[in-house]
Amino acid sequence: MSHLLPPGTTLACAAYAVPLLFVFAAAMAREDRPFAAAKVATVLTAVLTLAAVALGVLASSDGTLQTTALGVRLDVVTAAMLPLVALIAFVIVRYSVTYLHGDPGQLRYSRWLMLTLAAVSVLVSADHLGVLAAAWTATSLALHQLLTFFHARPAAQVAAHKKFIVSRLADACVWTGLFLLHSGTGSLWLSDLQTWATELRSSGAALPHSIHAATFLFVIAACLKSAQLPFHGWLTQVMEAPTPVSALLHAGVVNIGGLLMIRLAEVMAMAPLAQLLLVVMGTTTAALAALVMTTRVSVKVGLAWSTCAQMGLMLVQCGLGAWHLALLHLVAHSCYKAHAFLSSGSTVETWRAQSLIQKPAPIRMGQIAIVTVASIAAVFGISLAVHAIAGHGAQLDYGSSILTLVAALALVPAATGALEGGALRVASTAARLGALVALYFGWHVLAYTAFPWSASAETFSTSASADLGWTIFGLGFVTLFGVQSFLKTAPTGRLARRLHPSLLAGFYLDELFTRMTFRVWPPKVQQNDTPPALPAA
Repeated sequence: MSHLLPPGTTLACAAYAVPLLFVFAAAMAREDRPFAAAKVATVLTAVLTLAAVALGVLASSDGTLQTTALGVRLDVVTAAMLPLVALIAFVIVRYSVTYLHGDPGQLRYSRWLMLTLAAVSVLVSADHLGVLAAAWTATSLALHQLLTFFHARPAAQVAAHKKFIVSRLADACVWTGLFLLHSGTGSLWLSDLQTWATELRSSGAALPHSIHAATFLFVIAACLKSAQLPFHGWLTQVMEAPTPVSALLHAGVVNIGGLLMIRLAEVMAMAPLAQLLLVVMGTTTAALAALVMTTRVSVKVGLAWSTCAQMGLMLVQCGLGAWHLALLHLVAHSCYKAHAFLSSGSTVETWRAQSLIQKPAPIRMGQIAIVTVASIAAVFGISLAVHAIAGHGAQLDYGSSILTLVAALALVPAATGALEGGALRVASTAARLGALVALYFGWHVLAYTAFPWSASAETFSTSASADLGWTIFGLGFVTLFGVQSFLKTAPTGRLARRLHPSLLAGFYLDELFTRMTFRVWPPKVQQNDTPPALPAA
């Protein structure tokens, strides 16, 4: 383990101070001023984390952090996640003050919110996997109290119970995986695991069977935590909780599965079968959830299905060895989804105003085909230019080509919608989308440069199995694009009539999961004024 350095010590002290401030705020909350301490704590943590990261990066010799100090992992992941947690906490607390004004349960809400944030902040900065797993469990238990805040609502209790079941299954997978990992490596320190993985790769030895089993358990845990199909029902049904709790869940807690994969990049990169399982699970969830999302009329439920799809895409990136993209996706999705939930109340008014101004014109398949060809040509040109400017060569490898193709297809709906607005709107939309693509690939290059790469972390991304993973990913999203195009151009056609009932029912996956789990552990729905007790683990 590295010796203590001033920049490392600064960030490590901030990593300790953040959860302590949150716990202190929970202890100091009072009935007459339930959010006073929380507001002070979130301001201090936001300023402290941003200052500590800035000082740490500036004081380091190469502008990066790749060390440990005082049991804290000091790298780009911690430097990105710790300020993110603090900033989201600041926003959610400010929103909660207004949202829960006059509610008799404000004190209880404030305390559990602070404890949840304290557990999350420990999780994102821990260098020991045992501490990370303990914070993982503590986050779930504290969040359960927030999900059941409106304890007189049966729907909230049932959804929270399903979340509790899924979380306990994920806990069992993580703790069992850690036992196998420790038995095979002799340590659970991330810094020691990185050294172990590098030495194993250098020796050419095969990954022990116990470690292979551990990687599969970690993948299952990540899928459970990230609401991947068919374990997604709790995420789409927790809308009975307060809106700021939904924002916290979708902007932070649901990302924990991806964070676990990123932390275990050194080990996961040498387990190609586990990586491919991530790709299959993530691609399937992303494609199906994106289709189901188009049938939802509730703003929050639509956002929940969007989160399922986005988490699937993040796990695909982990499965493909694109750890830097997964981290970038995690941060961007957290910011976007926090804003989306906290502004969901004005979505209906915005949509109504836009619909009064202009009615959407019918879309033809010929228009989609023309825009698709133009989008692919433009995005590939921009991608090649960004790679050349960054010094990565003027050619794209197989994985980069698939990623560029998927990015091009993602722009087609926005570009197609601009066709009916005349030449000026088409030119304006094309300019904005071009700038967005350039920014997108530019951030990819920066994330790749900043991520703490090692030879072992790149093992899977340069293996033959990675090509299969990229192929699965590409085929999945090309199929999704094709199905969505047919549904848009023929909303009453044969394909739409066949798919619509299944899409409305979410392919009946949650019903099957609920029926199976509730037979073993049915929920105890309380309809009185006393808060529900935490289910026994």
